[in-house]
Amino acid sequence: MTSPPQAPPLGLVVVSAGISQPSSSRLLADRLALATERALTEAGREVVVEIVELRGHAQELVSSLLTGFSPDPLRSIVEATVAADALVAVSPIFNASYSGLFKLFFDVLERDSLAGMPVLIGATGGTKRHSLALDHAVRPLFAYLGAAVVPTAVFAAAEDWGRSTKGDPAAGLAARIERAGRELADAMVVRRRQPPDDPFTEPVAFEELLASAPGDENLDPL
Repeated sequence: MTSPPQAPPLGLVVVSAGISQPSSSRLLADRLALATERALTEAGREVVVEIVELRGHAQELVSSLLTGFSPDPLRSIVEATVAADALVAVSPIFNASYSGLFKLFFDVLERDSLAGMPVLIGATGGTKRHSLALDHAVRPLFAYLGAAVVPTAVFAAAEDWGRSTKGDPAAGLAARIERAGRELADAMVVRRRQPPDDPFTEPVAFEELLASAPGDENLDPL
């Protein structure tokens, strides 16, 4: 008896905009990715996770924004991001919003490249007062990009990184991480995303463009 074909592995890209080393944003991103991977494994799905730390690509991001061209290896990161089945995006909060480095990365992506993509958003900050930035800054950014942001967003303040004992704030953080990871995993399984078409994969020949242009019948070929 022939066994049914196994579903291809899902792709998850994890973007961290932390600027320090070690970074609490990277720590939160890793835990969100692990929770998502664990939920997918329980659902019988394989996932390939790619971690992107924007700190190491700051100069490339500025260059891409100024020139309109993404240098390597930024180009490969952008291609992996738009082709992924889902995205985890975590930023530190500065001045009540996401960091400039975080915004730079999503500014270099093509319009509609994240359309329909399940996204789990997270943020870190010194105090819980910064948690409002997830709903008034980070979530609207991905809504504008057309992404499907999962309901649970995860904010981690400095006090949340304690030991997970009863009555400890870290226990609440762990529960939020698990819930958010499961929501993202469910979204990935239910709706396998189709990456947007690349308009440059099948370019129209220059001769065809000239032939279809109105009013050029009397033009001499160059």
